[in-house]
Amino acid sequence: MPGRRIGFVSTRFHGTDGVSLEAAKWAQIFWTNKDESFWFSGKSDRDPAISSVIPEAYFGHPEIAAINEEVFGCVTRSPKITRRIQELADHLKGGIAEFVRHFEIDVLVAQNCLCIPMNIPLGVALTQYIAETNFPTIAHHHDFYWERDRFMVNAVGDYLEQAFPPNLPSIQHVTINTAGQQDLAWRTGCSSILVPNVLNFEEPPETCDLYSSDFRSEIGVAPDDILILQPTRVVPRKGIEHAINLVAQLRDPRCKLVITHESGDEGNEYQHALAEMAEHQGVDLRFVAARVGETRHSDAEGRKIYSLWDTYPHADFITYPSLYEGFGNALLEAFYFKKPVLVNRYSIFRQDIETKGFEVVTMDGYLTKDVTDGVRRVIDDVPYRDAMVEHNYHLALRFFGYTVLRRKLRSLVANLTGDDEL
Repeated sequence: MPGRRIGFVSTRFHGTDGVSLEAAKWAQIFWTNKDESFWFSGKSDRDPAISSVIPEAYFGHPEIAAINEEVFGCVTRSPKITRRIQELADHLKGGIAEFVRHFEIDVLVAQNCLCIPMNIPLGVALTQYIAETNFPTIAHHHDFYWERDRFMVNAVGDYLEQAFPPNLPSIQHVTINTAGQQDLAWRTGCSSILVPNVLNFEEPPETCDLYSSDFRSEIGVAPDDILILQPTRVVPRKGIEHAINLVAQLRDPRCKLVITHESGDEGNEYQHALAEMAEHQGVDLRFVAARVGETRHSDAEGRKIYSLWDTYPHADFITYPSLYEGFGNALLEAFYFKKPVLVNRYSIFRQDIETKGFEVVTMDGYLTKDVTDGVRRVIDDVPYRDAMVEHNYHLALRFFGYTVLRRKLRSLVANLTGDDEL
């Protein structure tokens, strides 16, 4: 049987954001069955030969940003904004139709653009196209607008009800966690298939190669230091103050807390507060975002830039004290690289991950002596630590590996086409 032609649609397929990474994993599974993947977005780093890029599809496009500024945080909108949303939707709908026609797409995969209104015209355009054509579509929902405070006061309730997400017969909805699945059904009546985020646990990670072998020395961490890695962005919901408190309570001068990412677009106030907190508590805190990028390369000064995955093999312990996560990719990465981890028991962890039987050090919103002692034991007791990380790896292989994704995609495609070959 010839392979299918899968058309991925989103505001962007670029960089290492969660949506782009998960879409690439889906494409890899489709590709192994000789299906072909094609990409429609407003910003892209995919092969131009199999991509269609319309700038207005990107949520960061000036016109889209201007619309968002006008319709969120208020309860009325002007007729001018309504006209502009529909004009842009018509423009984007024409682009989607041409994308489908040009690449002879068989199934569309809408990646997070039919659930969170970062680009209202794109959501409206895609919804109208699917409604007019009854096109087979998988809508992969990572975040819903009702999960974000900034979208709760708005002047676009009609668009949110229409397109975020739409309830159409040719759409198979996908959610990434149980809470999202339940909320979707309760709010819209839409059923969905739960597809967790995954990693390729079937292929163990490589150990340090020559390029990444000097990461510790390049950031000033000695071989006998204890590198405690916080592999996240510096935003308040990551709860990084708990990681600082942990290191302070360990009272071991060998402990270095290393944070891999920048603050992003949410400002630097939180990072400044963390730096002051660490200094006050005598914690050696290092922000190394200037040395960690999306890919390996050299900066303008000729210094090595490492990938995020170059950092994990050097870690002795991972902190993940998030207050909220849609799923928890960094936690899967800790399991993948066989590293012990501290987890603040955020709701999705409790519901979808902890119940599988993973062995991690947990906290419930605050550090206790038992939590600190648990971390200390993991760091000091090598046989105990090795047994823990091996257990987690094999459990993650069962529940969050590519085999799981392949099985889920087979079900999704069968629901849409009646064909269960994958």
